[in-house]
Amino acid sequence: MERLASHEPMSLIKLKHDQIDVSLAHFRRAARRRSECVVLFLGRRVGATIEVVDVVRPQQEAGLDFFHIPPQAMRRLFNKLRKNRLMVAAQAHTHPARAFHSEADDHWAIIRHHGALSIVLPYFAKATTCDSFVSDIALFKYSEANQWEEVPPKQIPLHLEVIR
Repeated sequence: MERLASHEPMSLIKLKHDQIDVSLAHFRRAARRRSECVVLFLGRRVGATIEVVDVVRPQQEAGLDFFHIPPQAMRRLFNKLRKNRLMVAAQAHTHPARAFHSEADDHWAIIRHHGALSIVLPYFAKATTCDSFVSDIALFKYSEANQWEEVPPKQIPLHLEVIR
């Protein structure tokens, strides 16, 4: 995959330990069914930072190697975003094996604006903890060329910070 160009916009997303715990609980419930799962980190912009204020597991159709949010669930999500003046800071989902951005992930991505972040956790996040979250993930950023580009592991802390 191509590396990110330095001129792309960057926002640091601040995510709390308890928000990761909520996400991991959703991922593990889905893993018991051998199913992928997607959660959305909802937040507000504070300067160059986006502070996550809510973790949402939208209604979804999912299986071993895909997830999809049906139109009625998307409408509910957009209504919640408008009502609470929030944005989707990032999407996070699991894979049954290694973490990468598949064609299905590209097709069903919830967010697709320049600079959007997509987090993929390998092995249904079964061994992931709050402390290992950042080192376990693969992080992808949506480019000006309308492609998901992998963020090099050393650059992940420039985009995602886990706070207590």
